[in-house]
Amino acid sequence: MDWLTLTHTNSVGQTLAAWQKRSQSRFGRWRFARAVCRRAPYFSSIKPHFLELRPALCIVAMAKHKGVSSLPGTVDSSAIATLCELAAGTVTDVTIPPAMRWTTRGMTIEYLRRAETAVTATARLDKSEWSDEQNVGVPVSVVDRNGTEVVRAVITMHVAPRTGA
Repeated sequence: MDWLTLTHTNSVGQTLAAWQKRSQSRFGRWRFARAVCRRAPYFSSIKPHFLELRPALCIVAMAKHKGVSSLPGTVDSSAIATLCELAAGTVTDVTIPPAMRWTTRGMTIEYLRRAETAVTATARLDKSEWSDEQNVGVPVSVVDRNGTEVVRAVITMHVAPRTGA
């Protein structure tokens, strides 16, 4: 990280390059979300909307719709867990150097209250040293439309050098 400009000096990976290319328009952000969902099709069930993406930060929203609603009119907890995993995976992907790879290792999730509106997940990964194989906890906070935190999660990512890199 360049401490003067507070920017990452590592090269930009494919996911971040695609976001930078498409994030300027609503249609571009929609295309980006579709591309992410093509890589991991189970994310398409929540119909995510990426709001912001950069190294160390990912903000992604999910509207309340029939596919993510549970019987009492709330957003289903498994859909929120999927949103948390998407935010954590995406922030990990754009934060680690391209010579590293990641896999999801686990999830600790705390449901604080029922979500009755659209929700927004914010994942932060404030780490800059990526030399060895390691497990990294990515904190994710999910708030409803009123700004009330409904879920708090830590997604554990296993980060390791790519083979042959």
